[in-house]
Amino acid sequence: MFVQEEKIFAGKVLRLHVCTMEGAEWLEEVPEDTTVEKLKERCLKHCVPGSLEDPKTVTHHKLIHATSEKVLTDTKTVLEENIQDRDVLLLVKKRAPALLPKMADVVAEEKRKQEQKAPDKDAILKATANLPARSVDRTVSHHNMRDFPFLQFQTELRKILVSLIEVAQKLLALNPDAVELFKKANAMLDEDEEDRVDEIALRQLTEMGFPESRAVKALRLNHMSVTQAMEWLIEHADDPAVDAPLPGQPPAEAPAEGAASSAEAAAGASSEEGGEEAKDELTEIFKKIRRKREFRPDPRAVIALMEMGFDEKEVVDALRVNNNQQNAACEWLLGDRKPSPEDLDKGIDTNSPLFQAILENPVVQLGLTNPKTLLAFEDMLENPLNSTQWMNDPETGPVMLQISRIFQTLNRT
Repeated sequence: MFVQEEKIFAGKVLRLHVCTMEGAEWLEEVPEDTTVEKLKERCLKHCVPGSLEDPKTVTHHKLIHATSEKVLTDTKTVLEENIQDRDVLLLVKKRAPALLPKMADVVAEEKRKQEQKAPDKDAILKATANLPARSVDRTVSHHNMRDFPFLQFQTELRKILVSLIEVAQKLLALNPDAVELFKKANAMLDEDEEDRVDEIALRQLTEMGFPESRAVKALRLNHMSVTQAMEWLIEHADDPAVDAPLPGQPPAEAPAEGAASSAEAAAGASSEEGGEEAKDELTEIFKKIRRKREFRPDPRAVIALMEMGFDEKEVVDALRVNNNQQNAACEWLLGDRKPSPEDLDKGIDTNSPLFQAILENPVVQLGLTNPKTLLAFEDMLENPLNSTQWMNDPETGPVMLQISRIFQTLNRT
């Protein structure tokens, strides 16, 4: 009997379970010396009839070993890929590679980026070199702005707050429980979360692998938005100045120990040396509170204005004068710089009908004896954008409402 030579030396035949992503299943019997490419052709003939007419069909598919999740190499045999009898294979169509952008699209995108890029100082000087110099009458401009009642109130509110703070300090100092009132005020100050970072947002960023100090900076720059902070961290990952402190950011303090020692000193002074020394001590304590409430400029506005070539100190002054408004601060820097930062500490005329009407209001009188009202005035004085927070506070809101009503009433007459 004649037997073919290839059958005598034929390898072991394996029964393989083949599946597709569409849910088709079948058994393929192949010798172990069959190449993966040949096996793939047999599978395609079974599940996609006529598919082999296109020679690219084989290269556009791949076989995956289900147990090891390994992609099988076309040039290797089933034996070399260590495939065993009754193993499961998955026939998958490869993803089409992403199309490369056309050169015209790349050039157009680069051109768009250049057009959107802000001009530098040299470009501005070159573009405006031939323009005639003009002097803008900023006095008229400011006068027109103050014709609006709201803007006029905002302008006068700072003067009112400066004078009311002095009155509130005197009233609290005359109170026999002055030191206890200070302790209460100081506790409120320590509980203020203005400088604190959202712990949940910070934990999310640190769990992603970002350093804590860098995550804190990103959250402060992006108003505690985790998404925007993460984008900022990724964008500035290679920036050598990424860990530099924010411009105008006050250094960290340890208020608890200093406040406690000040409170103890005030208590000792009031109990041992009498009321006059307690007043002096309390005045110093209120000064410390005010130093804790120093103006905090918007870090983004500081960076943007400093990139225009202005010094950090004058940028902070401009933002303080203009209530942290970047555009207004820029105009102030480019203009006559009126009012000056020193003008901000001037109060309203204490003999004026407006101030007298405010002091005679019972709600205001009661509020001035509350240390929280003093803290609110101090905070709004240095950080006007926090006014909304205090207007919505159940203790300080009624006081601010009465001041606004009195101002509007007298302004109409």
